[in-house]
Amino acid sequence: MQNEEVVAVVVTWNRRELLAEALRAVQAQTAPLRRTIVVDNASTDDTLDMVARDFPEVEAIPVARNLGGAGGFAVGLDSALAEPCDAVWLMDDDTIPEPTALAELLRSRRAAHRGRPPAMCASRVSWIDGRDHPMNTPRTKPGARHSERAAAAAAGGIPIRSASFVSVLVDAALVRQRGLPLADYFLWNDDFEFTTRLTKGRFAIYCPASVVVHKTKTFGSTDADPGERFYFEVRNKVWLFTRSRGLNPLEKAAYGSSTLRRWARTVSHSSNRSVLLRGLGRGLWDGIRRGPRPTAEVIAGVVVRDEQQGHGA
Repeated sequence: MQNEEVVAVVVTWNRRELLAEALRAVQAQTAPLRRTIVVDNASTDDTLDMVARDFPEVEAIPVARNLGGAGGFAVGLDSALAEPCDAVWLMDDDTIPEPTALAELLRSRRAAHRGRPPAMCASRVSWIDGRDHPMNTPRTKPGARHSERAAAAAAGGIPIRSASFVSVLVDAALVRQRGLPLADYFLWNDDFEFTTRLTKGRFAIYCPASVVVHKTKTFGSTDADPGERFYFEVRNKVWLFTRSRGLNPLEKAAYGSSTLRRWARTVSHSSNRSVLLRGLGRGLWDGIRRGPRPTAEVIAGVVVRDEQQGHGA
């Protein structure tokens, strides 16, 4: 595993300046990348022109409409896996990796190798002031076996069950086997569904030595008032608990009860409860009435083929 080929996938939407900072940080990594892919979710701020001008070696994939993070990462992973590679490094456009972030992920991946590589290795995500970001801090895998804890400790980490798309290195062969993110989620819970599906029955590790800065506008948690986006939280959680293959029945019961408690706190603390209650009703109805469409159907024909794209090794 000493010469692994890694592809970076960054999904962006109307954050040209942050994307440029992220790409400069990706290019400054001490570990080499085979390709860097930017999926542009139909930005209107000249993102594609900036990438073509300032990062000609980056492969830009423009899509015709905003697919959200879920669809963007599905498109990016689909492109990454179209060519041989060992792992894919996923990150948001407001993720600024430290120079050794990828090298540390790869070091942990190799150290934790037990006949097959970990399903994924996740970075430590900090906010701009250095504090661990509460929205992106993986928790220890419940019920992790002693052998898993020992293997993770030997690699300088802890065993985990899920991670966010802020910075996670996923095993390419496993993604080919278990499938892309579910693009119909659009936003919220897509990374949880995808990573729990990848790690079911497999080993995964949190790597605190791999550090990225998540430049969100505020330092907050999942209890923050989501406004109209609460609809996606509810609908996608219904899909997750009723249709996803990633969680076993006990996990669904545990995560489901904690979700209900969090929803209650979110609504009770909101200054505009009517918006959240409306999103709750619509989300429950749509989540129960139908499941997510196949990802291949959602992303079919969305890539704009006649745009100027950069290609680099």
